[in-house]
Amino acid sequence: MRKTVAFTRQSANVFFHILTRCNLRCRHCYINPNQHGHTTLDIDTIDRWLAIFAGRHPSPNVIFLGGEPTLHPDLAIAVKRARKLGYASVTIDTNGYLFNDILDRVTPEEVDFFSFSLDGPSPSINDPLRGEGSFKQCTQGIAAAKRRGFAVSLIYTVSRANIDHLQRMPSLLAELGVDRFFIQVIGVRGQWIEDELRLETLSQVERDAWLEIVPKTAKAAARQGITVTFPTVFLEPDEPFECAGVVADNYFIFPNGRVYRCPLCEDYPLHSLEIRGGRLVETAGINEADLFPLLIPEGCVMNRIIQPRNLSPAKDGKLLYKIACCMLKEEVTPRLQKPEASESGITEE
Repeated sequence: MRKTVAFTRQSANVFFHILTRCNLRCRHCYINPNQHGHTTLDIDTIDRWLAIFAGRHPSPNVIFLGGEPTLHPDLAIAVKRARKLGYASVTIDTNGYLFNDILDRVTPEEVDFFSFSLDGPSPSINDPLRGEGSFKQCTQGIAAAKRRGFAVSLIYTVSRANIDHLQRMPSLLAELGVDRFFIQVIGVRGQWIEDELRLETLSQVERDAWLEIVPKTAKAAARQGITVTFPTVFLEPDEPFECAGVVADNYFIFPNGRVYRCPLCEDYPLHSLEIRGGRLVETAGINEADLFPLLIPEGCVMNRIIQPRNLSPAKDGKLLYKIACCMLKEEVTPRLQKPEASESGITEE
């Protein structure tokens, strides 16, 4: 059984941003160096911080991110350290450029998944979002990883700019030999949201479009033998809401030592934890952890506070929908071909 990040109850994931530097300038990048820092962590610091989080849960998954994590010259060493510390799985998120000969410096036994980001089924859709030539580079990177025996997942960030092309992805995924497909909703965060033009063209899709296109695409990919994970986003008014901050253990670590439990908070100093002097400590004052238990009619309290434009106003005093937690997602497997909440987050290869 090969594991990777799990968006389920009782799951534990360590999203470790080992740097914020990147070779691309994606239009919707959520990294905010003013909040996350400009530092590239040295390998000794990475080792110490990995050890801190390895002991907080019996079997956490670690995901190395950036920026572009393969720009870090010691990423291969970090992977090996994570294995020795007993992490249940190791995933590397990448834009596909695969710097520092990373495919030659790690093995499929050490890295469970290389997870590639691609935001369109063709260069004409992807490259305006991620950069000229990035579609070609990413698909070539996927092919290189597959030739070396690595399992590959692909992340597609859905926005108004590419929602109409999502249904073309299953055939491309099958052609590339992708093992898992992660559909994610664009986060209204990062420095790009200060640009009103980009905010309008890249904003989150409306409820009807999401419900019409995303579940259907997930089922189509499952028929190709690919496991698909996607966020529910919209709950019916009478559906129960759960917050991953209460029922799961997710840690988003940044080079300046901030540790968030909720990704929606990352543009603000609302982090509930931080690493100081080699120790993980709780931050003082009101922070994200104080908000997790709050129950409001709209569902996600973070969304209500930080991204209120995603909510539709009530009609005749009644909500049309709730917003679900972005860290608890649905999974469609080739066996089931229908959305079901996976309790294990484990998929057989």
